[in-house]
Amino acid sequence: MKKLSVPLIILSLAVVLSIGSAQAAGSTFVIIGTGGITGVYYPTGGAIAKMVNKKKKEYGVRATVESTEGSVFNINAIMAGDLEFGIVQSDRQFQAMNGIAEWQDKGPQTELRAVFSIHQEAVTLVTATDAGIKTIIDLKSKRVNIGNPGSGQRQNAIDALTAVGIDYEKDIKAKSFKASEAAGLLQDNRIDAFFYTVGYPSGSIKEVTSGIRKVVIADIVGVDSLLERFPYYTKASIPIKLYPGADNKQDVITFGVKATLCTSSKIPDDIVYAITKEVFDNLEEFKTLHPAFSTLTKESMLTGLSAPLHPGAMKYFKEVGLK
Repeated sequence: MKKLSVPLIILSLAVVLSIGSAQAAGSTFVIIGTGGITGVYYPTGGAIAKMVNKKKKEYGVRATVESTEGSVFNINAIMAGDLEFGIVQSDRQFQAMNGIAEWQDKGPQTELRAVFSIHQEAVTLVTATDAGIKTIIDLKSKRVNIGNPGSGQRQNAIDALTAVGIDYEKDIKAKSFKASEAAGLLQDNRIDAFFYTVGYPSGSIKEVTSGIRKVVIADIVGVDSLLERFPYYTKASIPIKLYPGADNKQDVITFGVKATLCTSSKIPDDIVYAITKEVFDNLEEFKTLHPAFSTLTKESMLTGLSAPLHPGAMKYFKEVGLK
């Protein structure tokens, strides 16, 4: 068994005490699993929690966020009852429901439920200008961070590399660092490139494009077969005006997935209803909480969902005529 560090024990005790306090006050305490603090998942979870907590007295629900290792971790934690909600890439939602990829041995995660989808996430390939990488095909023999095990971006990177005929175990020097570490590693010349599936603009990519070592966000082309094979992948482009420090002359061609809010069938309908209602009833305000939300519509937030809708979310959507 892995030993807990003293800070982690203290944090765990704090969470337990907070839950106890919330329950004593007649509130239900829920945790939203997100991702690394430099990505978009963490502020997305914070935005959802902010909307819900404005009405905590009315709904009796208090929400907080937890930085996690990403989509796979969030799904497994939801299924284990360690998280009530989690932000999950649409491809990972599909894989969990169908018992493939990381869930091949566990089988279909039939109790996973969708609440709504959020922003589009672009599979982003950040490269050092001095490495001479213009597109994904130029990654051969390079030091490339594909992401930590348990992250959605790792599988996206492997899928993209495979689609263009690159074996990530043989043709590149694959690294398995967390996305939050990649910008520093590239600037320190410890890697030549990294993949990051993230909404834009991303703080981590802003950081790396502002560093001393010049970078290019490379095109990911030649992956049409991937888009045809997997329905959760769609074409995407990254407006380069969002990253003025990059050595790019035009917008980046790539593909992407959607960020989705998931939960378990065991979570009570009234809790899911409250979260759905607050975000959708106040969507214009929600869209101001992060630039990645600027193009959201109520209709677009019902796409990219591979798991069944939770009854609490469905109740709201039927009330307002979205279903």
